[in-house]
Amino acid sequence: MAADYSDGLPAVYGAAARPQNRIRVAVIDRDPGFTKVFVHRLDSLGWEYRALPGPTTPERLIAMRLNALVVDVTVIAPGSWEYLERVCARLPGLSVIVCTGPSSVAQRVRGLRIGADAWITKPCHPEELICVIEAAVRRHRRNEMPELDAAATVGEITIRPDRYQAYAGETSLELTAREFEILQLLSQSDRVLRREEIYERVWGYAMAHGDRSVDVFVRKLRQKLNAASPGWTYIHTHFGVGYRLAPTHEAAPDYESAAAVPEAAAAVPDAALSGAGAADAPDAASEAAVAPSG
Repeated sequence: MAADYSDGLPAVYGAAARPQNRIRVAVIDRDPGFTKVFVHRLDSLGWEYRALPGPTTPERLIAMRLNALVVDVTVIAPGSWEYLERVCARLPGLSVIVCTGPSSVAQRVRGLRIGADAWITKPCHPEELICVIEAAVRRHRRNEMPELDAAATVGEITIRPDRYQAYAGETSLELTAREFEILQLLSQSDRVLRREEIYERVWGYAMAHGDRSVDVFVRKLRQKLNAASPGWTYIHTHFGVGYRLAPTHEAAPDYESAAAVPEAAAAVPDAALSGAGAADAPDAASEAAVAPSG
């Protein structure tokens, strides 16, 4: 089984990219010259990227929430065809681009039929590879567009993926990109999500031991939700586990009923309100009955 070399490499996000249009790419390649030039171009575009020196499991790729995977099949050999087939089957929404050295027509045809979106021969210009990635991601996004753009309502909050923002009525909650991604992730799950799972699916890589980033962002997100929608509780903490989104509305107090309580209390005789003292007070009729005669 191929080793997983994906740990310990942070994602890089260029500030120039618009959050809703950014692309997340993983590059599996061991050519330092190619990788250096290519990731420099990705950085200038503001894309998130992971440079991986070897194959990683489909499960880890799922956790990274990638848009595209660029892979040199010589790096994942032997078993490159089986690996490609497994990745394409497990991640049908992932754009897979093979970028490798000279190959035969039979190899290129086999790779494309397995599920790769494109096959590019090295050496190639980084701009050509960028355009191929953009075209492949655009096709996948077009197919998923109804789901990606569909607004969702939770409680009094409307989640707008097309704007990468959430609203209470017409008022924006002014969520950061991370806060929005956490809210969207929680809204798409009907179960408790572990902190580690939230981190992997939003940040794109494994959470380090002792990292409290998820707690910090959830706290800020919760504050914004509660401030924008008073009387509602949205995010519930499951201590030692994680978080769950389950909007619950707190009923407003019944002030009329509360005001009626003092009036009812005023109608009760003082003796009845005196508790044990009232029970200890002698009954006048009883005293008269037991009093000795003249």
